[in-house]
Amino acid sequence: MNFVAMDFETASSKRYSACSLALTIVRNGRIADEFYTLINPHTDFFWRNVQIHGIHERDVLNAPDFPKVWEHIKQFFTPDKLVIAHNNRFDNSVLKNTLEHYQIEAPAYQTLDTVASSRRLIPGLANYKLNTVCDALSIDLHHHHNALDDAQACANILLYQSQHFAPQQIQPFIKMIG
Repeated sequence: MNFVAMDFETASSKRYSACSLALTIVRNGRIADEFYTLINPHTDFFWRNVQIHGIHERDVLNAPDFPKVWEHIKQFFTPDKLVIAHNNRFDNSVLKNTLEHYQIEAPAYQTLDTVASSRRLIPGLANYKLNTVCDALSIDLHHHHNALDDAQACANILLYQSQHFAPQQIQPFIKMIG
């Protein structure tokens, strides 16, 4: 199984305000690499977002802006690549809106939402928040809302599902973006 798990944190409710990004790269069913960066969104931070993820404006002052980050990661967003996220509507929306904000053409890529796959494949949980699913599957989630830890946890959820369920049970959750 080959895919990339992504997780964004945002400075505010504006979907183009990405202030951190993590990618966990899975090759042949194993976590093979990771990418993490702070991002300078050049926008104000909302106190509630800071309270959730702990990233302050001062933390991103010298961080690259998204166009510089995109140059490093765009290779993972092609029609033949699967990019997953836990609640991928949020992360895909942040990517789309940030690309639009910087007038960068949005790519086409495959996506899967581990919230949706978990609801179907692991019924009966109280909710399907990342920490709840991780607890149910005995997956370590060290710092919830740290993009790298969240991306790793998401990758481990899909790895668990791929080990315990048939490919035809997971395939229906893969959608095309773009």
